[in-house]
Amino acid sequence: MAVAGELTVPRGQISSKIPTFNSKSQIFGVPMISCSRGRKKSSISTGVRAVLQVGVEAAESVSKVGGALGFDVVAEEELREKGFLGMRKTKLVCTIGPACSSLEDLERLALGGMNVVRLNMCHNSREWHWDVIRKIKKLNEEKGFCVSVMIDTEGSQIHVVDHGAPSSVKVEEGSIWLFTTKKFEGSRPFTVQANHSGFSEGIKVGDELVIDGGMASFEVIEKIGNDLKCKCTDSGLFLPCAKFSFWRDGKLVERNYKLPTLSRKDWADIDFGIAEGVDLIAMSFVNDADAVRNLKDYISTKSSKSIRVLAKIESLESLQKLGEIVEASDGIMIARGDLGVEIPLEQIPAVQEEITYVCRQMNKPVIVASQLLESMVEFPTPTRAEVADVSEAVRQYADALMLSGESAIGTHGQKALSVLRMASSRMETWSRQENQQSILRHRKLGASLPDRIAEQICDCAAEMANNLGVDAIFVYTKHGHMASLLSRNRPCSPIFAFTNDKSTRMALNLQWGVIPLFVDLTDDMEANIAKSVDLMKVKGLAREKDAVLVVSDITPTAAPSTSVAFQSIQVKTIS
Repeated sequence: MAVAGELTVPRGQISSKIPTFNSKSQIFGVPMISCSRGRKKSSISTGVRAVLQVGVEAAESVSKVGGALGFDVVAEEELREKGFLGMRKTKLVCTIGPACSSLEDLERLALGGMNVVRLNMCHNSREWHWDVIRKIKKLNEEKGFCVSVMIDTEGSQIHVVDHGAPSSVKVEEGSIWLFTTKKFEGSRPFTVQANHSGFSEGIKVGDELVIDGGMASFEVIEKIGNDLKCKCTDSGLFLPCAKFSFWRDGKLVERNYKLPTLSRKDWADIDFGIAEGVDLIAMSFVNDADAVRNLKDYISTKSSKSIRVLAKIESLESLQKLGEIVEASDGIMIARGDLGVEIPLEQIPAVQEEITYVCRQMNKPVIVASQLLESMVEFPTPTRAEVADVSEAVRQYADALMLSGESAIGTHGQKALSVLRMASSRMETWSRQENQQSILRHRKLGASLPDRIAEQICDCAAEMANNLGVDAIFVYTKHGHMASLLSRNRPCSPIFAFTNDKSTRMALNLQWGVIPLFVDLTDDMEANIAKSVDLMKVKGLAREKDAVLVVSDITPTAAPSTSVAFQSIQVKTIS
């Protein structure tokens, strides 16, 4: 029979009542645990008494456990090379465009650390997106990658129709351009189409037209019916489907087009994404929580697969309703480019930090996007200010960083991804070594007793992992909830999430510090732990005396639905 003990953990003051791990009908005392933290090894005295299940694991023969360890090949190589604490925790998202859509380019991005592919439905044909999705699935299946697919809806906003060029067009100062609602095929010199017939309503001669939050600027010099003739006042780049805004006397000209959050095209794109089995849908220009809830309800009626919905924060209205939007969504994307059009530029850093904090409080992953390495669209080396910007997002513990034009249309996408990877890894190391781990006063999320217990277990487990200096955290989870709760605490140790649900694995690919692994799980938790540890040992990924903290929310199918007995913590040394 399992026996409960009591543990007093130094510095953490954590206590719990959980049965002691029993192997071969014996109850083990607490051994000396050799574990790494930062730059040195630490030991835990045998004088510490345990509240948690603590034991020494003897490996069984792999031939007896069977199965396979669904490990992403890039994460596996990183673990071999750098060890547990050297693994990168900030996830990387790459927008796919003409510059990187070949199978070879996609494979190079995956090898470079890309965790999520973003397909911007503003650009390219549906057939083009279908081809990219097929290539990603092929790489995952045949090459052992774990890259999730996210589609990003266009949204009902005013923007420029593709101007005929596959990438950016240089806009020279003093050049005269016509912005028109007239439809035409291909491209015309110095002419672009607006996607909404009323785009010029209320606009006056002398107003300023700003492209993509400042990529280029124009002065309205003449109104011709619904069209505008404009003179370029600030030269720059004109991207396909560029969004534009109008300013008057230094203030944004507020427009109320009464457009729905999702257009008819968006719904068709969403149906396409559901049919192709995408993992994530990013919803553009979300202004209230109802729009998010309506989309999630729609997806649940159309797909048996769990597709996560991310809300993009890119307007003043979305900021004013931030709490309810975060609560309704499965994650957030901070679209700083469009957001920077609607609020003063100097407010962007503070707003980014506030959104990141709110998302972490509410246990929702957050992506920092737009213009992270904008100069690398054209140049092979980023500015030092851009690297500092990337590092600041990592310091704020954002879950993910996203490349947009840098990878989609730039000629240096591979280098841009490498910069993100190196800068994020370095900042993570510095934060750990300099003990900059922020202490978060968690908002309590659980309503039911099992949910509150799971939340408390994960909070305590993350603190224990830091205090004990364990090498890794193993979590066995069906839907990923406890893995995300562990991630919210931003522990020093990497979080290996073992799941038998493919949708969960792909969704966890966006969570900070989580390495999702697809494995066969049974009702026997000890067998699950033994199998995963043995497979990691055989691959040379785990070594003797490595210490792992084990968390589980797997409940046997025969157990009552109200059972919480299997939400547990163990600390194990590998032998």
